[in-house]
Amino acid sequence: MKKEIEKYLSSIDLDIRKSKNARFIDHKVTADVLTIIADCVVEFIEQTNKEEFTVKDIWEFKYSNENIKEVFGKPEVLEKKAKSEYDKFFSQSLISLAYGKILNGEKKKGKWYFTIENKVILDFISIRERNSLIFLNIYLTKILNDSNIWDIFNNFFEFPTKEKLKIIKDEYKVMIRHYTKTQSELDINRMFPKVLNPLAYARKKLGIVDGRISKDIIGLNDLFYNRKNWSDVEKDKNETREEYELRAKNKIITYQKYSLQKAKKLIKKYHSPHSEIQDEFSYGEATQVHHIFMQSDFPTIDSYLENLILLTPTQHMTKAHPNNNTKIIDKEYQKVCINAKYNSIQMFPNLYSMEDFEYVLEVGNIKTYE
Repeated sequence: MKKEIEKYLSSIDLDIRKSKNARFIDHKVTADVLTIIADCVVEFIEQTNKEEFTVKDIWEFKYSNENIKEVFGKPEVLEKKAKSEYDKFFSQSLISLAYGKILNGEKKKGKWYFTIENKVILDFISIRERNSLIFLNIYLTKILNDSNIWDIFNNFFEFPTKEKLKIIKDEYKVMIRHYTKTQSELDINRMFPKVLNPLAYARKKLGIVDGRISKDIIGLNDLFYNRKNWSDVEKDKNETREEYELRAKNKIITYQKYSLQKAKKLIKKYHSPHSEIQDEFSYGEATQVHHIFMQSDFPTIDSYLENLILLTPTQHMTKAHPNNNTKIIDKEYQKVCINAKYNSIQMFPNLYSMEDFEYVLEVGNIKTYE
């Protein structure tokens, strides 16, 4: 998919000096936010059959409300106090996608109206956060190249120092202030890490954290609005330690639930009504999404698409789980599932990741596949 994104963006001029637009990225445009917003747009279009939508359409959409409220700890979308927060949360990612021509965006009488320009790339972004990071790396590199400022970023990545960080930050500010309407020091400082850090992550380099050069190579936790381990969840003053730990744990569970539901939906969307395994038990409609490596034994890979396979009820409850016992799996049939999943990955390279498939096998302690 990288080549497809590169080819698509290569035909578009993303020069900031010409667009006069600093909002190609913004402080709430992170990999996890971009993915869930893309997911909400895809769901909205599929459920409503509407081609055009506004920011408000997406944030008041039931699917968005249910998932973003829970996953990101946001208030109800219709709360008056939440209006400004939701406007930024949704609009910033949608405007970034419009800048990259994944969406078409047009502002009429102060309101943004969007349609989908590239459904294939939008679908790719909506699948998982790492897909967003792939897109952001290509997208941001193209913008900086088109704007003739890539060389100083590249120079920083070749040998990162705090002096070089200051140079690129200053040069970036000069360009933004000279060519766009964005003049606020706070605004530019908040946007700059969203430019630098996805690029640093892709290159396994240092980036910027809290305004300074990072001590370590930029990792996933530095790129998410919601950090994966929730270690940054702050304890309320009136909250006991037990209440705090339960709240943090619930956030993890909520995210895992959303991720698993989305993964199962995608498996069915791409493979239904046929089973991924064609054998004597594959007759009838495939309705069961099966964990190749059991969810209870391998919770860290429970929502990986590469660990899920679509089966018929007969395959699921007589072969995968002998005698309808969901607490056990048939090891020989597990091998059949693994080989079938490998074939599915070859068939749908934009949906699956070979790297993630190999990780799933590593966690499951399986060393070979066909």
